[in-house]
Amino acid sequence: MATTPASLAYAEEFVPEDEILQSARRRGIEVGAPPILPGGGAALCFLATAINARSVVEVGTGCGVSGLWLLRGMRPDGTLTSVDSEPEHQRLARKTFAEAGFSGSRIRLIGGRALDVLPRLADGGYDLVFCDAAKQEYGDYLAESVRLLRPGGIVAFDNALWHDRVADPTQRDPDTVAVRELGKLVRSDDRLRPLMLPLGDGLLAAVKLSQ
Repeated sequence: MATTPASLAYAEEFVPEDEILQSARRRGIEVGAPPILPGGGAALCFLATAINARSVVEVGTGCGVSGLWLLRGMRPDGTLTSVDSEPEHQRLARKTFAEAGFSGSRIRLIGGRALDVLPRLADGGYDLVFCDAAKQEYGDYLAESVRLLRPGGIVAFDNALWHDRVADPTQRDPDTVAVRELGKLVRSDDRLRPLMLPLGDGLLAAVKLSQ
């Protein structure tokens, strides 16, 4: 029996957001940086907790919603490295993290284009990489993420269902095609063990099995 819309809504709201996350979400929408939906955020927190993540990279800081979910799942001495090309987004994200009580030492915000920044980060030095930025660069983010992750680390992509367009083969706009191709790349990579979670706008996650 297929999952009903009511059940999907129940799953999406199963772990509710507190006022800090809700405020950050409102700021993100106001500045044109819509964040990951609550179900996907809760999944990120769960994944970070499950692997006892200490070093996490985020591609697309937004206003701090996904970063806060990640920080709450990471170990207490963990560091989040978050990359975004919009200084105003990162300023608002810093406000979110401060409101939640996370010190600056736990967060490294790097301004710039992700594909310029990621190559400068250390091979195999990270437990989790989360990507939520330019959809047409998702394939390139995947290549960088596999390099950055240790074996057993996780890469995750938001908008993996892209507004219900990915599953519809008649939808051929560039963003939809890019997200659809990402799924094919992840499924065909023998180094990865993938999973598609139908939370939010879809969260595609994969464990790195080896170098």
